[in-house]
Parts: sequence; structure tokens; C-alpha cells
Amino acid sequence: MTIRCEIVSQDRTVFAGDVDIVVLPGAAGEMGILPKHAPVLTTLKFGLIKVRKGGKEEVFTVAGGVAEVQPDIVTVLADSAENVEEIDVARAEAARVRAEEALAKGVPADTDAYLAMEAALRKSNLRLDAARRYRKNTRSPYSEQ
Repeated sequence: MTIRCEIVSQDRTVFAGDVDIVVLPGAAGEMGILPKHAPVLTTLKFGLIKVRKGGKEEVFTVAGGVAEVQPDIVTVLADSAENVEEIDVARAEAARVRAEEALAKGVPADTDAYLAMEAALRKSNLRLDAARRYRKNTRSPYSEQ
């Protein structure tokens, strides 16, 4: 028995398929979703979505959004989502450096600019960590550090 999983970001469908289990970074903690799960609507925090079918697991980063769980489908509407295998490590590292430099310049903590830079830093760190931990191709500049 499987459950349908659809992960959609603002610009594309990141994943769609039937899986055995979906693990989500819910606002109240990590949630494992199996077929015939009770209906749930939850916000998502920055983290990883894992989908498993058979012995194969795919991992996706997610930077916020919502998930609707029904007994036969999990729909994720993500602010930003990406398959770990597709992460551009050099771009993520450059984004991390830009965010750190902007925060080091002393942006006032109560401004939208500060919150945007803080979110950019969290997202780039998430992407870099996920690439380092979960990519099948471990030959990346980040993993050699």
C-alpha cells in the first residue's frame, strides 16, 4: 500500500509519486506519514522532507510552507523546495557568504532586511548541510572542508 506525495514549490513541481512513507518537518516536530493517515494540515519549518519507496529514499530541502495530509495523498506547498541531488553547492555557498557579510554590517535586528538576510542564511546553511549529508555524489567543494 502506498500514499501519493506531491511537493510543489512556487515555480515547479519538485516531486510527484507514490511512496511508502513521507517524513515532514512539521511546525510541532518531525512527522511520519503512512498510507491511510488521518487528515492533517500543518505549517512546515526549514528542514528536510524524506520520501521512501521500497529501499529507495529521496531527500528534499524545504524552506517553509504548508502540508495537507489526506488518507491517500500528501500535498506540500513549499515556499522553496529542492531535491538534494539538484543543489548547486557553489551557489549555496555564495549565498551563505553574502548573507553572513550583510548581517556582519550591522543591519538593525528589527528590520525586514535583517529578517530576509537571516532567512537567506538559514536556507543556505540547510542546503549546504543537506548536500553534504545526503548527496550520493560526495565530490563537492563543501564536502572537502
